[in-house]
Amino acid sequence: MPVRTAKVEWQGNLIEGRGTMELGSGTFKGNYNFGSRFQEGPGTNPEELIGAAYAGCYSMALAQSLHEGGYEPRTLHTTARVTLEQLKEGYRITSVHLETRGEVPDVDEQVFKQHAEEAKNNCPVSQALKIPKTTVEARLEKQPIPA
Repeated sequence: MPVRTAKVEWQGNLIEGRGTMELGSGTFKGNYNFGSRFQEGPGTNPEELIGAAYAGCYSMALAQSLHEGGYEPRTLHTTARVTLEQLKEGYRITSVHLETRGEVPDVDEQVFKQHAEEAKNNCPVSQALKIPKTTVEARLEKQPIPA
């Protein structure tokens, strides 16, 4: 399996400094600073990139789980909301909420939600992060037409 890389360059101190993050594939390069991470300033931040990685991994795991269950998803849309909080011991990622919407023929809401939970538990990024609290909200976009 390939090893993936990312590069960061940071200049200056935490409050006044700035940096760039770049994916090894060259498909993304973004600026970040204190304001983009701990406030609502322009630029990216590590938590946003973790969210993108998590949503991407989760969507692939959900697609595989559905496929293994005999269902072929048309589309899966996942948003990850990564919560960064300042606790007394410092800043911590305290939770991730995954919201996924799927268009999957011939599956009902309950079965879709079961696959959504399975994907959350088996996604490699989920395993790597072991975030204390990850929740999933799953909903079919269109109800299948009964046969």
